[in-house]
Amino acid sequence: MTCKPQGLQALFGGTFDPIHYGHLRPVEALAKQVGLQRVILLPNHVPPHRPQPQASPMQRLEMVQLAVQNNPLFTIDTRELQKSTPSYTLETLSELREELGSTQPLAFIIGQDSLLSINTWYGWEQLLDKCHLLVCARPGYSTHFADPQMQQWLNQHQTDNPRQLSLQAKGLIFIADTPLVNISATEIRQKLSSGDSCNDLIPNAVLEYIQAHHLYQE
Repeated sequence: MTCKPQGLQALFGGTFDPIHYGHLRPVEALAKQVGLQRVILLPNHVPPHRPQPQASPMQRLEMVQLAVQNNPLFTIDTRELQKSTPSYTLETLSELREELGSTQPLAFIIGQDSLLSINTWYGWEQLLDKCHLLVCARPGYSTHFADPQMQQWLNQHQTDNPRQLSLQAKGLIFIADTPLVNISATEIRQKLSSGDSCNDLIPNAVLEYIQAHHLYQE
């Protein structure tokens, strides 16, 4: 069944170990910039490219729920948490595209660092057959590929007009002018382990959950 398009939607995946303002604030700015109607947060269960999370899947999901409980922009998709095998972006996007239909504008949000290494992803050549790519700036990362063929691929698909993202279902790359929020979950876990304050880095409800469950207290 094909659903009627409902405006531009975007998927934002991560381990969220824990979720923090470095995740949320650039995405909120991006939503305003390109007219996102909905951001679907996608917590990973077994991320293929990075160390396994410290918090359990259920704890990470509960922290994500707390972080966005009063923000209508965000919804949460738990399909990857229900898998016991590595979650590949292409497979998840293929499932979602099947559910939403071929005409629904759909995007996947990544950081500049992920864009520059995207040719290491499983099935990366097919990603733009499923969605647009929305790229958030990251401190210290180039805006160009060193590989001329990858730069040609970027040039071929890049648009500077955010309105185009809502007019077609997939196939474009938009490099957004989002705030550079230099926060990493690794640094936050280190701060929490050392007893340092993270009040300005994590939503209060998430911080209270971390404290109540004694997370990241190595």
